Amino acid sequence: MKLTVLSVGGSIISPDKVDYDFLSSFRSMIISHLESHQDERLIFVAGGGAPARIYQDALRRIMPDADPELQDMLGIKATHLNAMLLKAVFSDFCTDDIVTDPTDESVSFSGRILVAGGWKPGFSTDTDAVYLARRFGGKKVVNLSNIKKVYTADPKKDPNAKPIDRISWKDFRAMVGDEWNPGLNAPFDPIASKLADEDNMIVIAADGRNIENTKAILEEKPFEGTIIGA
Repeated sequence: MKLTVLSVGGSIISPDKVDYDFLSSFRSMIISHLESHQDERLIFVAGGGAPARIYQDALRRIMPDADPELQDMLGIKATHLNAMLLKAVFSDFCTDDIVTDPTDESVSFSGRILVAGGWKPGFSTDTDAVYLARRFGGKKVVNLSNIKKVYTADPKKDPNAKPIDRISWKDFRAMVGDEWNPGLNAPFDPIASKLADEDNMIVIAADGRNIENTKAILEEKPFEGTIIGA
C-alpha cells in the first residue's frame, strides 16, 4: 500500500489561532483523495504553531537563559495539542492513538491515517516525520508550511533571495547547517535533513494553505514547491 508522510506545519494549523477554514478544506480534500485512492495511507505529523511560539516566548521573557531543552519541551507539548486536533478532525479514518515516539515498536497503524506529534528535544517534528517514513516504508515526506518554495536566503531579509525548484541534499544541507535550536525557522530542520539524506528520501516543501496544490502533490501531478533530494 502506498504511504505518504505529511509534515503539517503549526504555521498552517494554528498561525495565531486555530485556522478552522484551512482544517475544514484540508479535511474535505484528504477524505476525497482517500476515497478515490483505496491503496493509499497517510501519516500526518503536526507542528506546534502559535501555541509553541507563545509559550516559548513567555519562558524566554521570564528566563532569558532558559534551558533549550525546556523550550523544546514546551514546543513539543504544543505539537501534541495540534496532533490531537488533527486526530479528532480525521477520527473516521484515524483509529490509533497519536504517536509521540516514532521509534516505539508498539506503535500500530490500523487505519488509513496515522497522526503524530513531537517526540523529544533536539529537533523539530520534521525529524519525527522522517522517522515515521522510515518505520512504515515511506520514501516521500511532504513538508507543508506557509512558504511556497525554498529560497536561496530568507526573502524577508534578503531582497535578492531566489526561489528554488529542485535542490540536492548536499546543497540543501549546506544552506541549513547541522545544528538545531528551539524555534529554528528552516524549510526542513537540519537533523531531519541528515536522516532523509541517509535514507535517500525525497522531501517536497510547499505551501500547505494551497489545498489544490497539496492535492496535486498527492496525485503526483504538476505542483508548485521545491523538491529536495532528487
